[in-house]
Amino acid sequence: MSDLLTPGDQLTEEAGEEQRPARGGLARYLASKLAGALTSLLLVVLLGFFLFRMLPGDPVQTMTAGREVTAEQIAELRERLGLSDPLWRQFLDYLGALLQGDFGDSFRYGRPVGDIILERLGPTILLAGTATVLAILLGLWLGVRSAWRHGSRFDRTATGVALTLWSVPTFWLGLIVLMVFAVGVGPLPGLFPTGGIRSIDPPPGLLPQILDVAHHLVLPCLTMVAVIFAQYQMVMRSSLLEEMGSDYLTTARAKGLREDLVRRRHAVPNALLPSVTLIFLHLGLVVSGAIMVETVFSWPGLGYLMVNALEYPDLPLMQGTFIVLAGTVIVMNVLADVVYRFLDPRVRAA
Repeated sequence: MSDLLTPGDQLTEEAGEEQRPARGGLARYLASKLAGALTSLLLVVLLGFFLFRMLPGDPVQTMTAGREVTAEQIAELRERLGLSDPLWRQFLDYLGALLQGDFGDSFRYGRPVGDIILERLGPTILLAGTATVLAILLGLWLGVRSAWRHGSRFDRTATGVALTLWSVPTFWLGLIVLMVFAVGVGPLPGLFPTGGIRSIDPPPGLLPQILDVAHHLVLPCLTMVAVIFAQYQMVMRSSLLEEMGSDYLTTARAKGLREDLVRRRHAVPNALLPSVTLIFLHLGLVVSGAIMVETVFSWPGLGYLMVNALEYPDLPLMQGTFIVLAGTVIVMNVLADVVYRFLDPRVRAA
């Protein structure tokens, strides 16, 4: 029967046979990544539940501080909050509710944890998203310029500044920025608000309110950009330095292309792959790393919410915020693996 097939039919059949294993390999790859992500998420839930219960502090004592309550009332409150059951029973009840999308009710606010997290998610996305976009643009631009001028004064200065800021603790840099640009030092007056996302008495009108939020966003965003842009710069610089000695760049120059076109059309696109992967890997870490910045600048996001929950201690709120922050890192890691597989043919062939 195969003798009756034309050469075109045989090529079509062979291509179909090659595509089926490739699709099966992609399905297995995605299944393995999703299984690993679900396992990691389960470990996050398990770790968060028992870890927070090892911290010092009793939410019942905090809720009843300064009030005359009897032992029976305290026992009743512990029973209502579900704190009188054994830990294994509390965990099973929490896990069962979590599988239904219920994070529980906050001890401090008396509201569903999921609703509180949704309210604080917007400010965190605004801060982390703006800082990430600016850090990516600044880091990639500096990385390209530094690599193309390798060994120059610009390269040494940009690399030194980036490594210095990268090594500075985020909270310390935030305090310095807050002291200099918000409080004011010597003759330099404070130019920006000391905290919050908007003024106590916001101006009327949509545009003035947007500008007011942007005014409050400057300092926390500046702090985050200063800390994270160096990663993109150093990775892009290293990748481009590896590409600069490639034969295809020599061929492009031999064809008469200007150095600017050689860099933009040939070198930079091929050097972007590690940076693209780093961007996805770092997105989740940026959201989680916003805790310090939000705390210093009293930015009402998930990080600041997490710190307030730890001080109470508000166990359901701590657990819910921890799951969301850690889950963001897990999801972004999976996306980074998938994107890397599609961008790099060597990974697809593996």
